[in-house]
Amino acid sequence: MASPYQLIEIHMQHIFEEVARRVGLPLRGVTATINLLDEGATVPFICRYRKELTGALDEVQVRSIESTLKSVRELEARKEFVRQAIEKEGKLTPELDRKIAQAQSSTEIEDIYLPFKPKKHTRATIAREKGLEPLAKMIMAGRSGAEDQARRFVGKNEVKDLEEALDGAADIIAEWASESTRLRNITRQTYQRTARIVCTTAKGKDEEISSTPYARYAEFSQGLKRLSSHQYLALRRAEREGLLKVKFELDSASLDDALCRAFIPSGMRNDCRSIVEDAVVDASKRLLRPSVENEVAAALKAEADRVAIDIFAQNLRQLLLDSPLKGKRILAIDPGFRTGCKVVALDAQGNLLDESVIYPVPPRNDFDGAERTVRRFLERYKLDVIALGNGTASRETEKFLKDRHILPSPSIFVVSEDGASVYSASETGRKEFPDKDVTVRGAVSIGRRLIDPLAELVKIDPKSIGVGQYQHDVDQKALKESLDFTVISCVNSVGVDVNTASEHLLSYISGIGPSLATNIVNYRRENGDFKSRKALKKVPRLGEKAFQLAAGFLRISDAKDPLDNTGIHPESYPLVEAMAKSIDASVSQLPANGALLDKIDIKTLAAKGIGGEETMKDIIAELRKPGRDPRQQQESHSFAEGISSVDDLQEGMVLPGIVTNITNFGAFVDIGVHQDGLVHISEMADRYVSDPMQVVKLRQGVTVRVIDIDRKRQRISLSMRSL
Repeated sequence: MASPYQLIEIHMQHIFEEVARRVGLPLRGVTATINLLDEGATVPFICRYRKELTGALDEVQVRSIESTLKSVRELEARKEFVRQAIEKEGKLTPELDRKIAQAQSSTEIEDIYLPFKPKKHTRATIAREKGLEPLAKMIMAGRSGAEDQARRFVGKNEVKDLEEALDGAADIIAEWASESTRLRNITRQTYQRTARIVCTTAKGKDEEISSTPYARYAEFSQGLKRLSSHQYLALRRAEREGLLKVKFELDSASLDDALCRAFIPSGMRNDCRSIVEDAVVDASKRLLRPSVENEVAAALKAEADRVAIDIFAQNLRQLLLDSPLKGKRILAIDPGFRTGCKVVALDAQGNLLDESVIYPVPPRNDFDGAERTVRRFLERYKLDVIALGNGTASRETEKFLKDRHILPSPSIFVVSEDGASVYSASETGRKEFPDKDVTVRGAVSIGRRLIDPLAELVKIDPKSIGVGQYQHDVDQKALKESLDFTVISCVNSVGVDVNTASEHLLSYISGIGPSLATNIVNYRRENGDFKSRKALKKVPRLGEKAFQLAAGFLRISDAKDPLDNTGIHPESYPLVEAMAKSIDASVSQLPANGALLDKIDIKTLAAKGIGGEETMKDIIAELRKPGRDPRQQQESHSFAEGISSVDDLQEGMVLPGIVTNITNFGAFVDIGVHQDGLVHISEMADRYVSDPMQVVKLRQGVTVRVIDIDRKRQRISLSMRSL
């Protein structure tokens, strides 16, 4: 008999193998990854600094292993619960135990458990309380007359007559049918193959729905196989708002025939067969179909959520990794009509230097006063570029800046305001600027987004940034997990300067978190800048494990050791010394010295056991561009002159625009009229496009053609196809 230790080993091996099977990756790499995760390692750390162990699995693969591991362990826990529950009833057989062990999904486990679950007070339980289960078994055996057998139960346990006895037995048979794994699978397969989603307008809502985005679904019918995720989320929202009635339709007669053939034994007497057939049809209508429809709806929702969350995460990643504009001093403008345009001056690090309000737009049109203020700010604080928010009065303010030749057009950047108001009213905004009002904070946020989008956007709830689709309709826990992971991934892929990073930005670094981020900032404030990575160990509660996970992602730009300003982990510093020694050089000679780096023979070093090839490749890449930022420099985009509202548009116009949001049905493009236009996926290219993200990326400058204008509903249809 295996010892407890051996049983644990066997169980863990089963987990490794099951995860590897599901994700389709080598067992060795999966095993190493799971062990690292169980030791507390983060996904960014594993992907970046444990390539030799994992076989160089990338972030997507490690993330997949992490989520699959969670699912497998949840399934194993459910299996154990079901096993113990059935065993407690004294009904666990070797066959049942085998089925539980071999189950591959939660659906299989729940099907196994269904007959043993504590029952609610149903028609079948009432029949059992009247002692009619033996009659149900006799009818299912089908070897004697049903009515003859039923008469034996009349007058007992409050069974009044023959009809009540037969009806009660039929209710029990219907429950057995509904609990049959075979019948449940037949029903599931029928829905998956042939069912349709059918929509009708809710009573009295014809006129109301005609002016909503759901008008196209008023008489909608689509097979489940062809139903897209965004369609299903739209239908659910419209149904929730009381505009649509949504239901499943399928050929129920054919389904019932298939169920009867599968459930009723051959050779059953006709009178028994008739009762069982009616019971199966009853089970189909009353128990099986509603249950399976709930399953199908849940599966459709889960898949729609997955697609929507994935799109949101991809959009967020592009936005967070948008180009920074480093080394520039910024004049940031939050435009507005009645309340004027808030203007702030920021240094290259985003520190607030000054603030004011100008009124270069209606109703005041104080062009001269606005010009004097702006030019004073530009001269006094030696500002290089202008960051202009893209909200209300943006086009009018942009026209003023260009008409007055404040700065050349390439020095004026239109910046998304999405989420700026959320930041300005947030605890983070109040903490950074306790004595400033929300308009100043909002303008500062706009300017800082130009300097470093990542550092500023991490302060805002991703759901408020304005990308993605149906973010309020999807599973909020899954959405948060995905978006949090995306932020963590982006922050760690770029790395942060530990001496300038905000507390909020530091909290996303591998192994840090909010508490240690606070300790780092407090230590920095009390003791001055960190001079080396080793000095991080002096931060209260930052132990060896946290240091191991975090150090490689933290940069110290003016450190004595040049490696401290790279993505090379301190644990690899001895390896760098060995690499330098192999070409008779010093470590200080290696950074940015391509000629020396080309001499390093990593294959020979790896063969001697000095280091792993993957690690040495990464080290050389870091040394080629020490302190590099993987993001590209920011570029300015301009809108067409004289086009500032939907009323200025005409079909056929060809205009410049900026991609503001990407969905699985197309991309939204800002063309400078305060209303984004939609480039449907069918209009994105002259070829077939299956994924809009293969064609465009967020904040990309594009050229579009206006193909339709719905002025009543303020909708603009655009095309990127050639004429």
